[in-house]
Amino acid sequence: MSEPRVSARLAPGATIGILGGGQLGRMLSVAAARLGFRCHVFEPAAAPPAGQVAERVTTAPYEDTGALARFAASVDVVTYEFENIPTAALDAIEAVVPIRPGRKALAVSQDRLVEKSFLNGQGLATAPFAAVDDEVDLAEALEEIGAPAILKTRRFGYDGKGQARIID
Repeated sequence: MSEPRVSARLAPGATIGILGGGQLGRMLSVAAARLGFRCHVFEPAAAPPAGQVAERVTTAPYEDTGALARFAASVDVVTYEFENIPTAALDAIEAVVPIRPGRKALAVSQDRLVEKSFLNGQGLATAPFAAVDDEVDLAEALEEIGAPAILKTRRFGYDGKGQARIID
């Protein structure tokens, strides 16, 4: 394994690898181009929104370690545009090129309970929350927090997906 390329600052014309090709990847590609950078998007789905503005797109599953390694070799740094990137994909990439933000940021943002606990630990306020693993936990949480409330999945939820409103 070669050492990852590490630099404090990207050189003009550098290529940013983006894991995920959705709307945020599209906005990142546009902003990067304005600053003189190129973008290479890695996205499992065909014809992603970011692919319309990125210089290059690799379409392959996140489990395709060969495609991930080739992608990593073609960029100067990798980032992600959403939090549901499998951590195994990072294993194939970070041996070749730095990932920013790093694994801890991804691990924290992938689990809503971990994320809120982390933020509170940093002194940042969040809406009241409680861990809910079963009906007993739900009843206790509603007793403590009250209703209306939002019950959310811990993982793989976004833009309202994985959420249910609980009313009195």
